[in-house]
Amino acid sequence: MDSVLSSEGVYLPTTVTRTVKILVGGHFGAGKTTLVGSVSEIKPLRTEEPITQASSGIDDLRGLPGKTETTVAFDFGRRTLTPQLALYLFGTPGQTRFTPFFEHLFRGALGALVLVDTRRLEDADEVLGLFEEAGLPFAVAVNEFEGAPRYSLHEIRRALDLEDDVVLTTCDAREEVSSIDALIDLVNYLYRSRRLEHLQ
Repeated sequence: MDSVLSSEGVYLPTTVTRTVKILVGGHFGAGKTTLVGSVSEIKPLRTEEPITQASSGIDDLRGLPGKTETTVAFDFGRRTLTPQLALYLFGTPGQTRFTPFFEHLFRGALGALVLVDTRRLEDADEVLGLFEEAGLPFAVAVNEFEGAPRYSLHEIRRALDLEDDVVLTTCDAREEVSSIDALIDLVNYLYRSRRLEHLQ
C-alpha cells in the first residue's frame, strides 16, 4: 500500500478513508496486550507495570504462570485492515479496580473484541457485563492458551450465556494471522449490524 512513509509503517496509507476505534477487552490475563502487539503495524503503546506485593490478594494470578506485568491504563495499536479501513485498537485493563476508566475508553468506539481464557472462564462474566451495559457491540474470541482446557464453542456459548447473534470464535493472541481473523469476524459483524455502512 502507498503511504506517506511506507518504509517506516508509521503513517496511514493514502487510500484509507475510514478509521474505526475498536476496543480489545477481556478479564485479567486474557491476552489483550499480546493481541494488540501481534497485529499492530506500528510500535504499540503499552502501559504495563510490574506486578508487586501491593497487589497481593487483589490481582488473582491463579492459572497465570509467569505473568509479571499488568496493564494499568490501556494498550494502543493500529492495523490497516483493507486499503480503505484502518482500526485503532485500544486494549483495556483487566482488573475491576480500573472499571471507572472504561467510560473514557468506550467513548467513540464502534465495537469490541473480548478475549476469554478457558482456564478462568468465570472471570469473563463481569467484563462482558460492562460491554452489555454500555450497549457496545462485541465479538468474543477464546484465546487458546497452550495447555488450557478445550471446549466446543457451543459449550462456551452456554457457559458465558451469550445470545445466538454474538459472534464467538477462537484465536491465538500470539499469532498475527489468527488475531487478525478474529478482528475480521468482529468487523464483519459490525457491517452486518449496519455500524459500518457506506464503507466501500
